[in-house]
Parts: sequence; structure tokens; C-alpha cells
Amino acid sequence: MAQREAVLRLDGQWARVRAGAAHAEPQDRERLLDELIGALRPLTEDPECTALLGLRLADRAALRFAEGDRAAALATIEEGLRSSERAAPYSPAFARWYARGLINHGVWLAWPLSDGNRLPRHPLGPAASEGPSAMERAAGERARDLTRAAVEVWSGLDQRDPVNRRGLAQAKVFLGDRLAELGLAEEAVAWAVDAEADFRQLLLADTGPEESEEAEEALDHIGRQLELRLRFLAFGSLVRLRTEGLLPERLLPQAVVAARIQGVPEEEIAARLGLGAEQVHTMLDVTPWLAVWRVEVRGADGLWNVLDHPWHSSTEVRNRTAADVASEVVLTFTASADCPGEGGHWRIRLWWHEEGDPAGARFRLTVGPDAPANTPS
Repeated sequence: MAQREAVLRLDGQWARVRAGAAHAEPQDRERLLDELIGALRPLTEDPECTALLGLRLADRAALRFAEGDRAAALATIEEGLRSSERAAPYSPAFARWYARGLINHGVWLAWPLSDGNRLPRHPLGPAASEGPSAMERAAGERARDLTRAAVEVWSGLDQRDPVNRRGLAQAKVFLGDRLAELGLAEEAVAWAVDAEADFRQLLLADTGPEESEEAEEALDHIGRQLELRLRFLAFGSLVRLRTEGLLPERLLPQAVVAARIQGVPEEEIAARLGLGAEQVHTMLDVTPWLAVWRVEVRGADGLWNVLDHPWHSSTEVRNRTAADVASEVVLTFTASADCPGEGGHWRIRLWWHEEGDPAGARFRLTVGPDAPANTPS
């Protein structure tokens, strides 16, 4: 008992340092944390100490990440999760700690796979010019599985408790992020929509100002993610989401524009998305999209050179397909002095909203004697 009380006092001391309530130099912080972890490790029969060991190993992992030692950090958090998992059945609080640890580990594992918008850094699929390494892909899949496990842990807790409902909603947001990083945009949107509905329910509940602010921030994040991710969806995916009730009404104009960019006729958009023909036409007329293109010419040295404006530019358009806009650029370019002419090599890529990886282009065309078969898309 005395040993347990001493360990808990030491943990309280660390908690104050961690929260900034007590000052400690970096080397003293490390020493204190190492001492605490060493004291917690033998107490394997004590659920609280086992749970605390998971938390403090996570703290150590965070320090390793801050130092740039990702391998050591990931190994440490794996050990911490094993400890947290053993303690989780003993208390809802310990289960929450375990679920949060699963999510955090997923974030750290998937870090190389996403950009600042939590969208795939490496677009996947046959058109991708480059993708994640096999190790990065495996880490991303492990991150997805860990986050799905966190969703299951939160789902198993008492949903009458708003803390658990909020934890579940947050876990769904993170699962959407992990799925998006693997190129599974349709599943990512479905989970984000599910999470959005949960957070709206939390806002309707009798919560305090801090919880309401947190829910509003989460809804803002989800809204931005949904708008970004819709740009990655094929028309068939949009139709499935609409059929399953997972395409919010406010995003219908963007979904209609996305379909039109892909070349889907207005009549088909209306029929398959369950909208009126006039409604679709109005959405296309009032909802602009930004077409961004880049024309490159291959020099004698074999290198591709990006041309200046107007061949590297953008314009806002309405009710136009990507092929429509790109065809106009191609027509103008081939009639210009900048075109290398017969026997030359040139190519064009056109994106929706922002220039990026060729795999994300809505239109791709390469011209030249030895050019591969092209698939404008």
C-alpha cells in the first residue's frame, strides 16, 4: 500500500509538471518521467497503476516524437497501449484513456500519409505518379485499424453519458481522416457525415459553453473535410452516398458540380441523385468551380518545362466539364507559337480548385510521337 501511495504521489508530481503548474528543466522532466514509469511497471496487479503506466508511456512517446525519434516513439506507444488495454475493462475512465491512446497512435502512425488538410499526401490508384512506400502504407492501414478499434471502445461505453457520446463522435472524425489518407474517400465521407450528425445532436443536448464550443469547432472541421473530400469522389460514389442518406443537403450543389466536372450529363445527374432537372441546372448555373491547368513542353534534354501564363493559369467556370475547359486550352495552345508542332512532345493537366499531383487531375493529355494512350478524365 505504501508503495502504491508513493507511486501515485510521484504521478501527481509529474501531472503538475506536464500541465505546466510546476516548472522543471528538460533533463529533470525526463528523469522524473523515467522514475515514474519504472515505479509503475511492477504494479501489474493494480488496474489504476496499469492504466497510468499506459498514459505515462504515451507521454514519453510524445517526447520522443518531439525529438524526431519516430521509431522509438512508436515502440513506446505500442507498449503503452498494451498496458492501457489490460486496464480498460476495470473502469469507464480507463477505457476512455485506452480509446484516446488508440486514436493518438493512429495519428502518429499515419503522419507521413496526410497533408495539412488531412487529405492524402500520395493520391492512390493507377494514375498516381508516386505513392506511399510499402512501409508507409502498412503504417496507414495499422492506423486505420487502431482508430476503428477506438470507435468500438467508445461505442461500448454508456451512451447516456455525453462524454462518451462526444468521444465516439470524435473517434469517427479521426477514422474518416485515416480512411482518406488511404485513398478511401467514399468511406471517409460516410464516417465524417456520421460524426457530423453526432455532433449536431450534442449541440442540441443541454451542455455547457465549453462543450458547445468544442462541438462547433468539430463541425467546422468536418464541414471543411467534406467539401475537400467530395473532390475525390467518382459519380458512382456520390450516388451511393446519396442513396444511403450520407450526402448532406448543403453539399448537394458541390456534388452536382463534381459530377458535371466528370462529364456526367445534367439529365443523369438529376435522375441518379434524385433531383429535379431544373434544380440541377440552377445549381450548375450558380455554383462556380475553379479550373487550374498546366501545360508542359519536353525539351531536347528530355525534361518537361512548365510554360508561363496563359498556359499555366486558372479561371472560374460554371456548368462546364473538365474536358470542356481543357479542350479550349488545347485548341488555343495548338494554334499558338508556343506549341512545338508535329513531332514535339507536350502535355496538359487540369485540376479542380488547386494544382496538385497528376493523379488528382480531372483531365490529362500527353501529345507526341511516342505518347502513351491518354485517358482524359
